[in-house]
Amino acid sequence: MELKYGSITCLVDLPPERCAAVIAPPAVVAEGAPDEIIGAALDGCAAVIASFRPGEKVVIVTSDITRYTGSELYLPLLVERLNRVGIADHDIEILVALGIHRPQTEAEHRRIIGSLFGRIRVTDHDCDDPEQLCFIGTTSNGIDVSINRKAVEAERLILTGTIGFHYFAGFGGGRKSVLPGIASRSACMASHFAVLNPGEGRGKNRLAVTGNLEGNPVHRAMVEGCALAEPDFILNTVLSADKRILAAFAGHWQEAHEVGCRYYREHFSWPLVEKVDLVVASCGGFPKDINLIQAHKAMEYAAQALKEGGVLILLAECRDGFGNDTFFNWFRHKGLPEFEAALRKRYEINGQTAYSLFQKAQRFRIVLVSGFPPHQVEEMGMLPETTLSGAIARAIPLLPEGWRWYLMPEAGGLLPVAVA
Repeated sequence: MELKYGSITCLVDLPPERCAAVIAPPAVVAEGAPDEIIGAALDGCAAVIASFRPGEKVVIVTSDITRYTGSELYLPLLVERLNRVGIADHDIEILVALGIHRPQTEAEHRRIIGSLFGRIRVTDHDCDDPEQLCFIGTTSNGIDVSINRKAVEAERLILTGTIGFHYFAGFGGGRKSVLPGIASRSACMASHFAVLNPGEGRGKNRLAVTGNLEGNPVHRAMVEGCALAEPDFILNTVLSADKRILAAFAGHWQEAHEVGCRYYREHFSWPLVEKVDLVVASCGGFPKDINLIQAHKAMEYAAQALKEGGVLILLAECRDGFGNDTFFNWFRHKGLPEFEAALRKRYEINGQTAYSLFQKAQRFRIVLVSGFPPHQVEEMGMLPETTLSGAIARAIPLLPEGWRWYLMPEAGGLLPVAVA
């Protein structure tokens, strides 16, 4: 079988009789054409939309270019519904939920809002501009939540995005459009800091994991932050591995999101009967392996199928490097206690991802096939290779007698979940 690496494919040369399974995203059938799916979801919000009044200012929050959501398809349909009830174009603004990400280019704005570009005003959130921010309240765990002033001052607030797994918030989408999407930098950091248990050296909260909302402290912080913003409704999509819209969920910002999360878990979880000694995984090629921060998602999911001390071969070209200038700096910390202490002292979201990667590099032997210089891969606790064949040759001597393996051609699109 071939695996994608950047813009090329690589052939897997391993004994097929030892392959326990190919863990690949299912062929989920879309519930109709994109406009039909989105239209049906919005029909469920008809009563809420009918309550909008001409002259009211409406802010629609949507994701930035790093998270494809199908926004160029659903935003025009959403705006059309608003126009029908008398909301004029000049009273609508699209706010791009950058979180702590960089501003978008004009070309990226065009891609995000599609045919609305030049017709509907679009602006980027800036988490560091105090003039743009407005304090709206404090969560139960003490996070002071300030969000974009435009969202606060608008009469109506609509959240849009996509639902998918998130490695410590459980799922993306829904409440994340507000916190961290349009929040201050300090609120963003504080909500993510909830991933760590209170108290020095106590590590990551065991409930802050992929696919779990129940008792998840990061999710709880985000929900409380979103509640303070009082959105009118959400529209969230679910996408296939090849970015087709499979389903859409609209309605109350929390209830509709939870329904969407259940749908996603049902369709994108793989029942894991046994863990194996070797997993060979690809992120799915470019742009899914554009940088290491993005590739970490595939690493996280693939690791769920490994025995302790097992070997993971991950194909991730990372043509744009780490994905953030500060990411690699965290690997100056050489032990988990030191790493955790540094993260608690000066928390960064990129540091959290680096910490998560480092934890896996300590538990498993990770052979990274990438474009990074070997010394950088080794600095991160992994084994460097530039080809899949080289990685396989490196991995085989590390495996026990009678080893078995899984193949994950789209490792970022499917979560192996242990069967109870």
